[in-house]
Amino acid sequence: MEKESSLTNSDIIFVKLHAPWEVLGRYAEVMNVRMPFRRKIYYLHRRHKFMNRIERQISRFQGWLPRKPMRLDKETLPDLEENDCYTAPFSQQRIHHFIIHNKDTFFNNATRSRIVHHILQRVKYEEGKNKIGLNRLLTNGSYEAAFPLHEGSYRSKNSIRTHGAENHRHLLYECWASWGMWYKYQPLDLVRRYFGEKIGLYFAWLGWYTGMLFPAAFIGLFVFLYGVTTLNHCQVSKEVCQATDIIMCPICDKFCPFMRLSDSCVYAKVTHLFDNGATVFFAVFMAVWATVFLEFWKRRRAVIAYDWDLIDWEEEEEEIRPQFEAKYSKKERMNPISGKPEPYQAFADKCSRLIVSASGIFFMICVVIAAVFGIVIYRVVTVSTFAAFKWALIRNNSQVATTGTAVCINFCIIMLLNVLYEKVALLLTNLEQPRTESEWENSFTLKMFLFQFVNLNSSTFYIAFFLGRFTGHPGAYLRLINRWRLEECHPSGCLIDLCMQMGIIMVLKQTWNNFMELGYPLIQNWWTRRKLYQEHGSQRKTSFPQWEKDYNLQPMNAYGLFDEYLEMILQFGFTTIFVAAFPLAPLLALLNNIIEIRLDAYKFVTQWRRPLASRAKDIGIWYGILEGIGILSVITNAFVVAVTSDFIPRLVYAYKYGPCAGQGEAGQKCMVGYVNASLSVFLVSDFENRSEPTSNGSEFSGSPLKYCRYRDYRDPPHSPVPYGYTLQFWHVLAARLAFIIVFEHLVFCIKHLISYLIPDLPKDLRDRMRREKYLIQEMMYEAELERLQKERKERKKNGKSHHNEWP
Repeated sequence: MEKESSLTNSDIIFVKLHAPWEVLGRYAEVMNVRMPFRRKIYYLHRRHKFMNRIERQISRFQGWLPRKPMRLDKETLPDLEENDCYTAPFSQQRIHHFIIHNKDTFFNNATRSRIVHHILQRVKYEEGKNKIGLNRLLTNGSYEAAFPLHEGSYRSKNSIRTHGAENHRHLLYECWASWGMWYKYQPLDLVRRYFGEKIGLYFAWLGWYTGMLFPAAFIGLFVFLYGVTTLNHCQVSKEVCQATDIIMCPICDKFCPFMRLSDSCVYAKVTHLFDNGATVFFAVFMAVWATVFLEFWKRRRAVIAYDWDLIDWEEEEEEIRPQFEAKYSKKERMNPISGKPEPYQAFADKCSRLIVSASGIFFMICVVIAAVFGIVIYRVVTVSTFAAFKWALIRNNSQVATTGTAVCINFCIIMLLNVLYEKVALLLTNLEQPRTESEWENSFTLKMFLFQFVNLNSSTFYIAFFLGRFTGHPGAYLRLINRWRLEECHPSGCLIDLCMQMGIIMVLKQTWNNFMELGYPLIQNWWTRRKLYQEHGSQRKTSFPQWEKDYNLQPMNAYGLFDEYLEMILQFGFTTIFVAAFPLAPLLALLNNIIEIRLDAYKFVTQWRRPLASRAKDIGIWYGILEGIGILSVITNAFVVAVTSDFIPRLVYAYKYGPCAGQGEAGQKCMVGYVNASLSVFLVSDFENRSEPTSNGSEFSGSPLKYCRYRDYRDPPHSPVPYGYTLQFWHVLAARLAFIIVFEHLVFCIKHLISYLIPDLPKDLRDRMRREKYLIQEMMYEAELERLQKERKERKKNGKSHHNEWP
């Protein structure tokens, strides 16, 4: 241990810890740290002459092609020896088996930090029952911070191509965190070596997710472009644009005027871009894509776990949280694993705390619903206000202006409630008193995801499934608190509102997250450097030791990788749950993630203190959450296609009521007359007093209007049952329910079939593992035999051989 005063603040003292070889070796054996002991011998299967000939032809053809631009230059990367060697748990008795070129570099810095942290967590610092471990010293304020050091500066005056990298941090900055490397693969082995397996797995998952977004983004863009190319041939949008003689009923009370259906021509065309014949195919594709993504991630994780020696790694028995010990120190029972007495929480106490926590979660979800209710009231009130606005642009587009402002207000509410939810989730998790840190982390993760998922998607659910569904009809509108008339969909449909909601929220949230992730640490570090410059000048700043520079960086988030995972999981939900309504969502996610990878890399390498290297076998509870989102996406996309879009009504019209009825055709020629068939007739004199518009519609024909049209399947006013549902309404409803059932069962069958057909462990990896196990046994036997033979020769030289020795 060395103590050294800070150069910038005399009240701060740095305690530098050094671990000599003897300590590292002893605790590496205790912790079962796997180290390299023999170079890998790759076993090649025997191939037929025909296959060899084909491979030679392929390699000759590849020689004409340009080199793969996304691969990193192997010359700039260090030789990561442990990836090309067989590894075994370190043992001091068998130290001669391991490849040790230099004892100072045999254990890399991440492993050394992990060993030192293991020691510090078990050191008794004071007399007393629970006076053990570094975490308690950090909790009670004895130490302000504890962190491993970065390996020098991430910048260099010399080029990495001519002089090489000065250290691994510099190499990571040039080959990973640099914005010019956005199209390159990530050096995951180097990330793992510098930051540890847990952070390495996060970036491996993020890179895999980003790579899997390429086909989804391509198909989504294709669906959008298909809508663009078929726009001029769409019979429905043509009829809407040519319907100058169809007058629609007002969409709000009093101030909203009558309008021609042709006025919504632009919105009908925009709707076709997202709601066209390829939408159903894309919904099925994305549901299958989510399953393929998760199944292939399991295979990718297995390969990473094998390469990083995580297959046989088991998490150590975790220490009990100090808060749990302080609360339940009076009641103890024997731990079945360690055999030592430990604090015990009674079952009744645990149940009561869980009930209170669940009640808190339910209350906060009710707060979200109340916020959505407030947005609904805002939309209902504002549409009338905008309809009477002075500016013609807003007055003529009152519904779009209402939706746009409502989405922006909704985004602000989402961001404000997120701050509140974090504090509530922290309070409820601490109230539950989890026993260990992993239990606390899982409980907190589940609450935060639930809160933020409901907060982010509740208004989207309202627009997708409730907007315009329960409004009644002209003359008998359903009202909120018997006062406000519920909002109707635009004459061109509700899908345009859902597209605006998703597009604006997705762009704003991703922009805000990226700013907070990088902008906030950058501003804080700039402010710290500015204060140091003012106090000590520019000459002193360059001479600061590494521990002083790292102390002035920002610490990693208190919740570790939680914020990074949460952001991506919520984005995955946005990309899959309502993707049928917004096919460009995967493309936006892909563009964001390409930036996100480099942004996170830049933040870890340059803006944050070096986090403690920790191990993990997978992404933890997040995988279960991803599976849940995948299941939910099938249900929501089925409802979006069946309920929100006009796919089913068009299909029913084409096969049952259109010109091609009974002929088994459904082309554009079969959609002639669809718009007129989807609109019902209303007698203007049947308006309620509070709904009657201020204008009488004389501007259209020179005389007051007698009839107007509205979107619904209802009988005309002079029928025996005025405004009753028509037979077509029941046909459409039955078709929608049938589509939901068939779609869900079909997609779930495909998902389960894919899960069954794709094994979790690749066959070549299984063979490699078996062969490695066999070779390790052979090598250990050969090495032991070689050692015994050497000892026997030495004894013979010294004349100490025994007659009863085995031959």
